Amino acid sequence: MMEMMTVSRWALLPPVYSILTAAGLWLVYFEAVFHNRISRLGSTHMRNASLYYPYISIAGNFAPASCTFSEVMNLAAFGGFIIAVLRYLQLKHKSAKQWLNFCSLLVFSVACFGMTLVGNFQVFADMATHNIGTFMTFVLGTVFCWVQSYITLKVNIKNEGRVAGILRFVLSGFITIFMILHFSLSGLSLHMQSAQCQWTLVMFFLLFLSTFGIEFRHNHFKIVCTDTCERPETWSEMMSEVSTHHPNEL
Repeated sequence: MMEMMTVSRWALLPPVYSILTAAGLWLVYFEAVFHNRISRLGSTHMRNASLYYPYISIAGNFAPASCTFSEVMNLAAFGGFIIAVLRYLQLKHKSAKQWLNFCSLLVFSVACFGMTLVGNFQVFADMATHNIGTFMTFVLGTVFCWVQSYITLKVNIKNEGRVAGILRFVLSGFITIFMILHFSLSGLSLHMQSAQCQWTLVMFFLLFLSTFGIEFRHNHFKIVCTDTCERPETWSEMMSEVSTHHPNEL
């Protein structure tokens, strides 16, 4: 019971982020289905030729679902960036390969920017910009997953790196497989199957991000604020203010 009480509240951030983002995307899907814009994901064939295939981008292309989609993607990009920054700070004094830690943050930051392009430039309004955002989100997001899986094994926080690392490698494998299937099936004009792979890919990706709660439960993160204009610490020191969680702290 005491061990449960000493778990950092930051552990809730990744799973809550993933759950809310997934809920928002499914809300977009059901809105589009309700307004007869897209076919249902479980359909084996298109029953109505006027309906579009249930790609996430197409579900979020038409109002009112487009408004929800933009909001969800913007918030998801912001939340994902915050998680990536906290992960970077957590590893800053633990990883021997700091260049890899920094590159991981940089890659996912660009992927988060891609999310905003996907959400704000609808596919039928500006296909080129939308597709660039899709590429940034999926491809760079997948690279981030593989890099973080490797770092997890190497850093081995609290001797949990092996279990968490294997879990992340498995999830990264599924993400990669479904991303390849998504683009391949789309190229073969098997759009229903491609859309199903896209939704599966995104759910696995959100599941991957939720696993950062495993390590976040051991740390708390602080921002230092002073009443004077003098800086007691360097910016680098302030940004690295991550404390290991002790049994007598919450």
